[in-house]
Amino acid sequence: MRIALSGFTGKDSTMLSQVVKTLEESHIQTQIMNASNQDVAKDVDMVVVPGGDRGILNYFHKTSVQSAPVLGLYESNSTGFLAQIDVKGIDLIKESLKSGNYEIREEERLAVQVDGKEIEPVLNDVAIFSNKSAILMEHFLRINNKDIWHDNSDGVIIATPIGSTAYAMSAGGPIVLQNSHVVVVVSVNSLDNTRRPLIVSDESFVEIVDITSSHHCEVILDGTSRVKITDKLQCNKHEFPARLVTLNNNYSATRIIEKKVKYAEDLLRMPPSAKLILKTLEYEGAMTQKDLINKTMLPERTIRLSLSHLLNRGYVKKKISLRDARQKIYELKI
Repeated sequence: MRIALSGFTGKDSTMLSQVVKTLEESHIQTQIMNASNQDVAKDVDMVVVPGGDRGILNYFHKTSVQSAPVLGLYESNSTGFLAQIDVKGIDLIKESLKSGNYEIREEERLAVQVDGKEIEPVLNDVAIFSNKSAILMEHFLRINNKDIWHDNSDGVIIATPIGSTAYAMSAGGPIVLQNSHVVVVVSVNSLDNTRRPLIVSDESFVEIVDITSSHHCEVILDGTSRVKITDKLQCNKHEFPARLVTLNNNYSATRIIEKKVKYAEDLLRMPPSAKLILKTLEYEGAMTQKDLINKTMLPERTIRLSLSHLLNRGYVKKKISLRDARQKIYELKI
């Protein structure tokens, strides 16, 4: 068996050594995969990616070719919706990997074009918003070259089935079960209350066109990468779906929905400042306390209290910065 190891950085050297040693003890061949040898993804039996769900999303952003199934690793003090195993649990599953005692599920991806230029594919969702909050965006929604609506809203989210329980659900979209072969389009805070979420076939060609706003707009890919947009977003089903390793029936739509519902219920009970920090960390990634103050413009005391609340609730974790041991970095734990 051959396994490619992708997404390990310098700060992951200890983790990488541990994974390589564990796998090779079972005579599983390993190979480091990076930007210069992406074709390795087609030739191995599996790709192992660190960083939990964010690591998996980043991997599929960078991989446009057919890929071997991906196993996501998360750190011992975090969990994930996509990642399957704690780094320390590799030793427990190495024989299952070697014998093929696991399942593979496929999740649709979206190919994305911005102003006619192909950009990174997405696994969860692609969204368009003004780069400044609370600024309306005017646009037309077009499906299969037919105008569906003209709208003024905060933005638009286009989501896959697996992405329907992410940002789209927070914006009032439906929960879509795996293998439904559909795409969800959600208008966010439209001025027209008839602009309900749409469910269309995954064979559809979805466009957001004639985009105008008083500030420039951005396309947001899976809540991370941002690309400036001038006029037109186009989406369609990507040629190659994401193939994910599932261990010991460790995935079910019911489990994911239950986890998401609990998260949504807790979110409703949180102070507004804690919600803002949580969403900022979700879409901006790990940040220091100073970064959060600059990004949210909340007072320092409010940031401290909100972080304490989120740490106690288990939604955020704190770790030491590798660059400066005096700095604490906060990131999502869910």
